Amino acid sequence: MYDNEDPAPSRYDPAPSRYDLLVVGSANADLVVGVERRPAPGETVLGSDLVVHPGGKGANQAVAAARLGARTALLARVGDDAHGRLLCESQRAAGVDTGPVLVGGAPTGVALITVDPSGDNSIVVSPGANARLTPADIRAAGPLFAAARIVSVQLEIPLATVAETARALAPGTRLVLNPSPPAPLPADVLAACDPLVVNEHEARYILGILGQDAGSAPQDWAGALLAHGPRSVVVTLGAGGALVADSRGGGPVHLPSPKVDAVDTTGAGDAFTAALAWRLGLGEELAEAAAFAVRVGAAAVTRQGAQASFPTAQEVAAP
Repeated sequence: MYDNEDPAPSRYDPAPSRYDLLVVGSANADLVVGVERRPAPGETVLGSDLVVHPGGKGANQAVAAARLGARTALLARVGDDAHGRLLCESQRAAGVDTGPVLVGGAPTGVALITVDPSGDNSIVVSPGANARLTPADIRAAGPLFAAARIVSVQLEIPLATVAETARALAPGTRLVLNPSPPAPLPADVLAACDPLVVNEHEARYILGILGQDAGSAPQDWAGALLAHGPRSVVVTLGAGGALVADSRGGGPVHLPSPKVDAVDTTGAGDAFTAALAWRLGLGEELAEAAAFAVRVGAAAVTRQGAQASFPTAQEVAAP
């Protein structure tokens, strides 16, 4: 068990070769129940047998990237319990470097997920150990950040830790931020995003917090968000693909998704973001990287579960 406030710097000793992707974020056990329909307030519905999957947005992104072929490390915190061991075993099986994963401080985080026959889901998260990933943990991981081309972070960990992550970036390292679940973002965090990856709900929430009308179209959301500091913005549109906008020039670009039969959308956004981050780290332009990520996200929804659904690069069909 590692102390929460004073993690040992010697734990972070990355190999001379750089990581393609460092994921800083959450690791949860996903407790999944299938339902004929999601319950209304105050209503009880019967569901399928409970299934436990390794999940959490950070852990999901790390597995998705590693399965695609990215050299990936995960900086997260789990409990000293069965769920924590499940999560670490899943990471190692995918090829993720779990050396930076901290253990202890609270039980492993848990996500309670219901999935209906269309594949849509509702999720409630109990953060557990994720809430104990602190800015001190980020500062202690300086060599890890120095070894990463891309750093990806989400909001299932404390916002202060996310802000410290943005400040910890090494020169030339790019930050990919998915503000999920959405929360008010400090100006310096927004300015570090390259890109900020949002769905419609997240885009509208952030713009509402900033006191701005979101407009009615994805290009409106992207343009409005760019005006608040991110270097680039990606709007995910589910079956509609994605839209990208870059402050470096050029208009918004829409990238359609291949048509697939959705089975379970759990984790699809994480697969998209991981694929996007990896390809950006390889030097691809934003639109090119996002086009690949759209295909990865589409492949992920055709299978049950989160991490179990993530494809290899060979399994991602060409456009």
